[in-house]
This record gives sequence, structure tokens and C-alpha cells, in this order.
Amino acid sequence: MLPPRSRSSGQAVPSGRLSRFASFGTMVGGVAGSMLVDGTKQLAQGRRPSIGDLLLTPANARKIADRLATMRGAAMKLGQLMSMDTGDFLPPELADILGRLRADAQHMPQGQLRNVLNQNWGRGWEKRFASFDFRPVAAASIGQVHRARTLDGRDLAIKVQYPGVRQSIDSDVDNVASLIKLTGLLPPELDIDPMLADAKAQLHEEADYAHEAAHLARFGELLAGHPDFRVPALHADLTTTDILAMDYVESIAIEDTASMGQETRDGIVQRLVDLLLRELFDFRLMQTDPNFANYRFDPASGKLVLLDFGATRVVKDRVADAYRMLLRGGMERDIPMMREAGLTLGMLHPDAPESHKVAVLGMFDTAFEPLRVDGPFDFSSNEMTTELRDEGMAFARERTFWQVPPVDTLFIQRKIGGMFLLGSRLKANTNVHRLIRDAVM
Repeated sequence: MLPPRSRSSGQAVPSGRLSRFASFGTMVGGVAGSMLVDGTKQLAQGRRPSIGDLLLTPANARKIADRLATMRGAAMKLGQLMSMDTGDFLPPELADILGRLRADAQHMPQGQLRNVLNQNWGRGWEKRFASFDFRPVAAASIGQVHRARTLDGRDLAIKVQYPGVRQSIDSDVDNVASLIKLTGLLPPELDIDPMLADAKAQLHEEADYAHEAAHLARFGELLAGHPDFRVPALHADLTTTDILAMDYVESIAIEDTASMGQETRDGIVQRLVDLLLRELFDFRLMQTDPNFANYRFDPASGKLVLLDFGATRVVKDRVADAYRMLLRGGMERDIPMMREAGLTLGMLHPDAPESHKVAVLGMFDTAFEPLRVDGPFDFSSNEMTTELRDEGMAFARERTFWQVPPVDTLFIQRKIGGMFLLGSRLKANTNVHRLIRDAVM
């Protein structure tokens, strides 16, 4: 996210298909030139480098990440979605490239911003506002946020989508997918096309701010009057498919609570884990983007402020029931129950070799081991993380039966992984055992 009062004048977003295609062409041309030079050098030294080795140099990683960040939109968002930070399946070398995309996004220059506002609100829209700060308070992959005050006194956060984002989603995803396949790091038998189709559908939903507005309003209803959470109110009169208007809520970044007392940090993580379980089993509606910027803290009220509902997904009954079975099986160390749940969720494939299934179930058992204890779980301990990483890397090296789980499972797992990362960042100690037990037992 962009820090407040950025001095940068911004960088224009390539909004037309031709300009975005040209941006990809420029990136590919620059990377190809570097690959040619590096390849020639290595051949002269008697080595035969692979395409993946040539592509994944630090210099090329910077070129790729910088170009995708300049383009923003689905190109940047897809890179963020596929980052290894939330436990996805990409090899570390490729994840290093995509991980760079979590850095601050550039914002639009004022002229381009005014064009978007004119197109959505009509010329003369300024007459509706007592003030409108053209310097964004935040900028991300799909849009940027501005603070404004209407003539009737409403203090608002206005999220404005970058131009051309929605129209370029399919081509952006296809181009990034081509880059991923070019590396050769993914085994040829791994079919990522179904996942990419689901990613396109999800990104089209995220880029429709009217759709996000409906989820914002729904979560506002679900959490109305809750002592622990605040959802900014929607302002439908200023909301369009490209602009989302909501209350501006004074708050601090969730990472800033890392310097607060242990009790405060523990309470934050406990409430967020409890909310995740309620989303999964009670609401059957989950905000699946674990980006830390989507959670803020209001020190005055002690409430957590929830933002960004673009990645909200309906949880199907079959999926929720399978997760309930998985959690129960994990807590009771019931391997057959975990196996059945894993098959339903697509974490296990029915045609996979038994050795593959046993390896995955072993990872399940490792993950649940500390959660079976009725006491505080130390999120900052890396013992379990290290063990899971070692098991996962050994499992991945076999490459005998790689598969991509269904998108519903992927997004939920991403959210779960994000909560674990936040708990680790805040060094929380929370009784997760009781939260799970109360939710599923």
C-alpha cells in the first residue's frame, strides 16, 4: 500500500489493449535480450543453461516485477495471488519474482484520475464535495483510495479503479500464464489451465466495484453491532462499477499493533481466527484475500476495521461440511476422516498413488499436532513451519502426481495461510484449539 501524502506524481496505467500488449512486449524483449547475452556467456564457458535458468536471474526478476507493477491490474494481482507467502504451490525461484509485486503500487497521475472520475460521475462532480484529496491515501493492484468530504458532511474513502483493468483481465492472465509456463519449473503434467480460468472469473468479480459494494453491505449487516469489528458503511449514491464509496474510518495498519502489548496482539488474532471460522461455517461467505492491508485497528475503540471485499466468495455447503470434517478429523487424529475430507476438497486425488495420499495425510497430521493441545498456540514458533516445509519440499521433489486443488479450496487455504502469517507477524499466543473445538465439535 502507498503511504499517505506520497510525493510521487504518479505513473500512468496503460489502459488500452494495445498499450498493455506493448508493455508485455517491452518486458519480453528486454528479458529475451538479457537471456541471449547470459546464454552466450555460459555457452562460451562450456555450460548448457536451461531457459528457466536464464529467465530466473535477479536482473530479469526485477525487469519482470517492475513491468507487471507498472501495468497494475490483473497482471500485478495474479502475481500477488500466486505468491508463495500464503502457501501456494509455485517453486521458490518463480515466487521470488512474483513476491516482489507485494511492494507499493504506483498511483495514477492526477490527469488520468480526473478522466476516470469524469467518466463515472460526470463533469462538474466537484460541486458535490466540500473537499477531495487528489493525493491517494493508498494504492494497490486494481485501484487507489482517496479521502473526500461531501457537502452534506460525509467523511468518505473513495476507491477508484485504474482504467482498462477490467477489459484487460483475460489477456493479462494469459500473458502471465505464458511467462509461468516458459520457466519450465512446473512439471508438464500439472494442468494449471482450470485454475487460470477460475482466476479470470474471480478477477472479473473483484474488478466490479458494484459487486464488491454488495459484499461490503452484506458484511456490514452480518457484523452490525459487533463489539469487535467495524465494516465501513457503503455510500451507494457515489458507487459505480469503477468507483466504490464508503465511510472513512480512522485506524492504523494492523502491522503497527506488533509493538503493542501481548494481550492486545493475542486478542486481535483470536478475533480474526474466530471470524474466519464464522465465515466458513456460519456466514458461508468468506473474504478470501489475506492481504494485511485489509485489516486495520482502531486504538480508540479497540475494534478491527475490515476492508476490501472484492475477493469475497460464497462457501458451498459441500465445501464447508468437508472443512468441518477435516478439522474434526485433525483434532481427533482420525486419519480416515481426514482422508475423506481431503478427497472431497481436492487436496487428495482419488487416482493418486497411495504413497502420495499417505504423504499428504502426514502433512495434515503435522499441522494439527500443536492444535490438539488445549492451550495457547505460539504463532511465532517456527518448529511446525520448518517441519511442514521440509515435508512439502521432499514431497514436491517427487513430482509423481502434482495437481491443483479446486479454486474454492485454494482461496480458503490462502485465507487460512494468511491468518497464520498475521499471527506470526504479531507473535500471538492464542488458544486456537478452543476456537476450532467450539466451531466444529
